[in-house]
Amino acid sequence: MSNFIQLHLLTNYGPANLNRDDLNRPKTAIVGGVQRLRVSSQCLKRAWRTSEVFEIALGGHIGTRTKAMGVKIYNELVKGGVKEKDAKDWAVRIAGVFGKNKTENKEKSLEIEQLAHFSPEEIASINALINKMIERKNGPSDEELKLLQKNRGAADIAMFGRMLADCPIYNTEAAVQVAHAFSVHKAAVEDDYFSAVDDLNKHEEHAGSGHIGEAEFGSGLYYLYVCIDRELLKANLGNNEDLVRKAIRALVECAATVSPTGKQNSFASRAYASYVLAEKGDKQPRSLAGAFLKPVTGDDVLDSAIEAVRSTREAFNKVYSDVTEPYELNAAQRTGTLSDLQNYCANE
Repeated sequence: MSNFIQLHLLTNYGPANLNRDDLNRPKTAIVGGVQRLRVSSQCLKRAWRTSEVFEIALGGHIGTRTKAMGVKIYNELVKGGVKEKDAKDWAVRIAGVFGKNKTENKEKSLEIEQLAHFSPEEIASINALINKMIERKNGPSDEELKLLQKNRGAADIAMFGRMLADCPIYNTEAAVQVAHAFSVHKAAVEDDYFSAVDDLNKHEEHAGSGHIGEAEFGSGLYYLYVCIDRELLKANLGNNEDLVRKAIRALVECAATVSPTGKQNSFASRAYASYVLAEKGDKQPRSLAGAFLKPVTGDDVLDSAIEAVRSTREAFNKVYSDVTEPYELNAAQRTGTLSDLQNYCANE
């Protein structure tokens, strides 16, 4: 069995602002001494985890990441006929199991300070406790507040991990590592000056625009590296091999086909990966980002980038004696299929 599964993807985005910084400009990074466009791993994982692909493939095995579970609990209790004061007290206690409660006017809030990732099993336990409290009109006991569980059914938690600072025993180490994607060539952030016309302005008084604005964007061919620790994923999912395969297949499809949601209405920057190189084996994983320390130039950036990935992989394999057979999907050459790529990665 191969322990590590590695994906190397090349995806082209036209003018877009997929992932913004604090100034609403596309994120960037300096690689090889020149500026590149960048999409953060957090942005990518969020897009994948909340995608329709994940929902269809892993429905019932996706967690909920929120600060506001206490608000939901409170609303359910009040809806069930519990007095507002009691509902708040009980909801605060339950939410506090998963994180430190915020304070408002020196009182504990329904919200917690940090995002907590709730597994489906934990949400089911919370819902069962809510129903009990509504029925008996009494708050939770200390025993009933033992709601935290080791992850066994949330594929997204198993893949991307979770941290509970106050209860580290219930932390989950991520089985999937996702690098920041960056453009394989030198890239610039450009400014789009735009104006909007007022439909009711008949130019009787003035012919000016109704709104003037500015938006930033960039375009590029991005390299993305993803590493899956199959054994850790299996352990995180309670040795459920069927769920492991489903999770890997869903992740591969998302990495190849799901785009970040930033500014989609403005740029329609939907894209599929033009090239995917998949590897699996037991040796220490390694990114092929070094293939792009020297920015790709020339008339055919995709073809040059593919060659750079292949050449760097061959060089590493030669000096480190790695003879594993990869799988390639190359849309430009019409070779490989998504289904076969998923089978290669998911099967032991």
